[in-house]
Amino acid sequence: MTLAVRVIPCLDVDAGRVVKGVNFENLRDAGDPVELAAAYDAQGADELTFLDVTASTGDRGTMIDVVTRTAEQIFIPLTVGGGVRTVEDVDRLLRAGADKVSVNTAAIARPEVLREMSERFGSQCIVLSVDARTVPEGSQPTPSGWEVTTHGGKRGTGIDAVEWATRGAELGVGEILLNSMDADGTKAGFDLTMIRAVRAAVSVPVIASGGAGKVEDFAPAVQSGADAVLAASVFHFGDLTIGQVKDAMRVEGIVVR
Repeated sequence: MTLAVRVIPCLDVDAGRVVKGVNFENLRDAGDPVELAAAYDAQGADELTFLDVTASTGDRGTMIDVVTRTAEQIFIPLTVGGGVRTVEDVDRLLRAGADKVSVNTAAIARPEVLREMSERFGSQCIVLSVDARTVPEGSQPTPSGWEVTTHGGKRGTGIDAVEWATRGAELGVGEILLNSMDADGTKAGFDLTMIRAVRAAVSVPVIASGGAGKVEDFAPAVQSGADAVLAASVFHFGDLTIGQVKDAMRVEGIVVR
């Protein structure tokens, strides 16, 4: 049986508002997260992802409130990430109404936390967010040519992105959220080479993120191995609708809901 490909709007939340920029810079306001979430649910989104983009230095209180209010309004799975450091953080977000929790920086600092989270809550609840970029000139190269970044793509780690995705799967995460920092916000299309490399390395579902600009961009990501496609600004600012994206993928023979 072929599983339907999921279309996932991503809400980057800063101080209780949805924001969007290019390569995580020059963020501009895109609306109220609860209102946007309800609109995407009505449009036919398969899931929603919330990422607290300033959580590394910010307070988690606002996000908990936003998660709670959103979960009351929607009937599709909600993934929440940003500033998730401990098993207790996961517990708090799940109790607030999240269905899945995305982890990035804390896992790089201590990979074993992924195993602890997946054993406590189940693999289906834990998503490893991999913010990957081409290794900058002058930096130590990695085997794949990509490295993992933290803090919204601002800090390189020197960790090979494909190897890190593989390690996350071994530690029990249920999905990989693969975000191309090179493509993020550019609307130039997904990084298909990166998607293929990670797909070849892991058996868990891969969510492609970063670079969507037009309806024709989504099918190639799926054909390259993505199980779900995620986008932000093209949905927030009305360039595309969920329905248009699904229709374009159906034309390419891709099963969608």
